[in-house]
Amino acid sequence: MNVYSNTRRLLAGALLFAVSATTLADVNVYSARKEALIKPLLDQFSESSGIKVNLVTGKGDALLTRLKNEGRNTPADVLITTDAGRLYRAEEAGVLQAISSENLDAAIPEHLRSDDGYWYGLSVRARAIVYAKDRVQPSELSTYEALATPEWKGRVCIRSSGNIYNQSLVAGMLATQGADKTAAWLENFVPNFARPPQGGDRDQIAAVAAGQCDVAVVNSYYFGGMINGSDTAQREAAAKVAIFWPNQNDRGTHINVSGAGVTAASDNVAQAIALIEFLTTEDSQSWYAQTNNEFPAREGVQASELLESWGEFKADQVDVTELGERNATAVMAMDRAGWK
Repeated sequence: MNVYSNTRRLLAGALLFAVSATTLADVNVYSARKEALIKPLLDQFSESSGIKVNLVTGKGDALLTRLKNEGRNTPADVLITTDAGRLYRAEEAGVLQAISSENLDAAIPEHLRSDDGYWYGLSVRARAIVYAKDRVQPSELSTYEALATPEWKGRVCIRSSGNIYNQSLVAGMLATQGADKTAAWLENFVPNFARPPQGGDRDQIAAVAAGQCDVAVVNSYYFGGMINGSDTAQREAAAKVAIFWPNQNDRGTHINVSGAGVTAASDNVAQAIALIEFLTTEDSQSWYAQTNNEFPAREGVQASELLESWGEFKADQVDVTELGERNATAVMAMDRAGWK
């Protein structure tokens, strides 16, 4: 039996001890992660703890709206969603409650969680540059800022300013570079777009492969998903591009998180916390990396073979809470620059 199995058994025992004094009530989860990317872990939690988990999946913004509309009557105990910007919105909307967990505080670095315990990062996603292997040399790439120089005129693909991943990218630049430098970057970056922003991150990668642009800014797990996916066209498109980690000589590549918090209306707080703690165990973090091509939020957990093949990279250490705090400012800056 390996060390992970031992750890899981010990954790399962701890979880049962923590909640055994009360009824093992069901935990109801609202998840923006697709069922295939979260249910197997929830089933493992139920098996090890005896706590049944009921899962509702949906789009992140729709689930937040649902939580706000349901208010104190929501059946949800846990919200799982993507992007620190959305987690911050949920915190600000009052649909999450602050929790205290030494296990979570020990497992998740401070810059990947709410300052006040409202949510914790579960996985890390990096917003990287992908480039056409037949038209771009990696030596031509360096930073996000460099994509605003004249040599990249008409060569950049990226999704719209309405996408929260881009909003968080700009929010991160505001946090680290300040308003003036960010505005100057946006002013020159937007005119370099090869086409009006459209589609998702997979569409940007496909556009690079098809020659519509030479580089794209995308979350790395989409690239991994295309490489490992069953769609032949996507696998062929992914084979034509490569990944580049920007800003390695300064602040590092922009990262974000998927995360979870306990709802403000939950009456099953102990069980809800136990579930989130389970999702941050080494086994769970390793499974998540293998299944969704995201990086573990917990330090010391080995990533998947594919992720390791992309090489180590320096990640921006900005507190992801700032991505939410600066979201409105980022959106206004993008609007002023004409980013559709």
